[in-house]
Formats: sequence, structure tokens, C-alpha cells
Amino acid sequence: MLANIKNISLSQLAEEFEKLGLEGYRAQQVKKWLYQQDVCSFDQMTNLGKEYRKLLSEKFEIPTLKISKVLVSTDGTRKYLLQLADGKEIETVMIPTENRRTLCISTQVGCAMGCTFCYTATMGLKRNLTVFEILEQVAAVRRDLEKSDSLSLMGRATEGSPCGRPGRGAISNLVFMGMGEPLVNAKNLYAALEILIDPKCFGFSRHHITVSTSGIAPEIEKFGDQTPVKLAVSLHATTNEVRDKIMPINKKFPLDVLLGSLRKMNLPKRNRITFEYVLLHGVNDSLEDARRLAKILSGLPAKINLILFNEFPGAPFKRPSDEWVLKFQKIILDKGYVAVIRRSRGRDILGACGQLAVPSMALA
Repeated sequence: MLANIKNISLSQLAEEFEKLGLEGYRAQQVKKWLYQQDVCSFDQMTNLGKEYRKLLSEKFEIPTLKISKVLVSTDGTRKYLLQLADGKEIETVMIPTENRRTLCISTQVGCAMGCTFCYTATMGLKRNLTVFEILEQVAAVRRDLEKSDSLSLMGRATEGSPCGRPGRGAISNLVFMGMGEPLVNAKNLYAALEILIDPKCFGFSRHHITVSTSGIAPEIEKFGDQTPVKLAVSLHATTNEVRDKIMPINKKFPLDVLLGSLRKMNLPKRNRITFEYVLLHGVNDSLEDARRLAKILSGLPAKINLILFNEFPGAPFKRPSDEWVLKFQKIILDKGYVAVIRRSRGRDILGACGQLAVPSMALA
């Protein structure tokens, strides 16, 4: 059985090539073809001799993931359903704004964290995604955007291989805020991040990638030593009593442990920690909560994203009014924090924060 070459970390790739008797620089050539040129076949790697291409094709395969459905929101957000080799499915969301295209990536099929305000929790956890399945979300969406951009420019479809050098389908930012808890799948996450920021692979800036966690404290302490990308923490409550009810992970890693792990983490220069706070009407959105939020984050280089709850089928919560959110935000701003009210995108296709779950694709 052929090995999936896209499931191999960069360091392992060099080792595999060495075992095959190939020069070290061949790994550099191959990874450029895989991730910059997005080829589907070793025969397309034209700066490799025929004997090298034959050897690689006998050892490895270059698979892709199939996009089985795309939902497009009225605001331009695109939600993708991707089919995995074992028949399972995941969702990935591309969020366009005036100056950027942000891709929201999944790291697991489903999620085991059980957050009561998140639709993904209703799926439970099926399994972790592989390195390939994490990376291929970027590649598959990039291909779709390339095709869509070509259609809009030319007024007709472009023919040819499903793979090819990415051009107009550029993605500017990546957020690991899709299905799953990234730090539970840490090994594959870090291997994928290494490839995403490598200038000879995808070449994303570390400043344009954010990984979100519900609060896996032991992994948070190691995060800054493993990768230079940004960290976001799903906080969503200012007391253990409330957080225990809406985020079961808090019973294992309560607020003092979570915040302590953040203070121990090595933070790369210019990085701030983003704290995500979903406002649930009558649960965590009191003005006292706002004052307490500012207090518990004292001393941390924090940016706060305030998110109005995005409803989903069977959800037990409601979103507060816009006027109330502004009052909540003002208290935090007056304490000297950066506090942004994040605009929800893709709500009409269940593509907004907390709305991802494979059954939602049945809406189409």
C-alpha cells in the first residue's frame, strides 16, 4: 500500500528520502511541488529525473479531498462539506471581507468538549484529522476559489486538472476555529502548522494564523515552544460556576489553572492572546461580568473578541441586544483593553461561529 506523502511531516519527509538514497535537496523540490504548485502526480514534477519520479510513485501517493457540497451565504461566506476517505465528513468555512479571505479550519471530526453553545458538540467526537486532512482543507478551498475567481473574470469555466498552481484563489488568513479542539490533536496540528508557515510550502505568515482552544491547560503551556502562530482562548465566562455549566472542560482546568497556563506560556514577540467571549443573554452578559472579565485578564497581553451568540437548531440560548453588547464592550474599553465586537458571517447557512456540524448541510 502506498504511503500518503502529504501525511508526512517535513522532518520525516527528509528522513524518508534519505532512506531511499535521494539527496537532501530533493525533499525541498518535492515539497514545493506538493504545496506551492499543488500537483496531483509525480510526473508533473518536471525538475526531477524520470528515475526519481518513478521511485517516488512506487512508494507514495498524492491524494486530494473531494468537496461534496458548497453553501454560499448572502454575505459571500462559503461553507464547504469535505468527504474524507473513510466516508466521514467535515466542514470548512471561507469568510471574505474587503481586504482578506479567512479560512476557518477543522482539526477533528466532531468534538468531545461538549460546549453547550456550540452546534459541533451535538456530533460528539468521531476522530482526529490527519496532517493531510488538515492541510487539504486549505488546498481544496484554494482550488475552488481559483475556479470561482476565473469564472467571475472570464465568464466561463476553466478546464483541466483539479490540481494546479494556486493563483487568484488566494487565502490570506487561517483560523483553527472549525470543528474540534485543536490542542487535543496537537501532534498533527503542529506538523500541519510547520508546513503552512514554511516559505517553500504554503508560505503563510505566522501573524496570519490563529489557533483557538477551549482551554487545554497543559498544552497551552507548551504552545509557544511548539509554534510561533497566534493563540485564541474560548473563555466565555468569568466565574467557574458559569463556565462549568457551559464548558465542561472547565471542571478539569478551571479558570485559575487556565489563566495560570497562559501566564507560563512563552509568547512570541508581537503576539497577543485573543480571548473569545460568546455573549449568552442572561447567562454571561451582565455588566458585572464585563467588569470581572477585565479584572481576571489583568497582566495578560489580551485582545477580546465579543461574539453575539449564533443560534442553531435546539440551542438553549439567545443573543443579547446590540445595545446591551455596546454597554458590555464600553466597560472593557474603559479598562484599557482592545475589545472588538465580531460581526457574524454566514449565519444563514449555519457557517458562523459555533454553528458547524455536518447535519447542517441538509439545509441546502
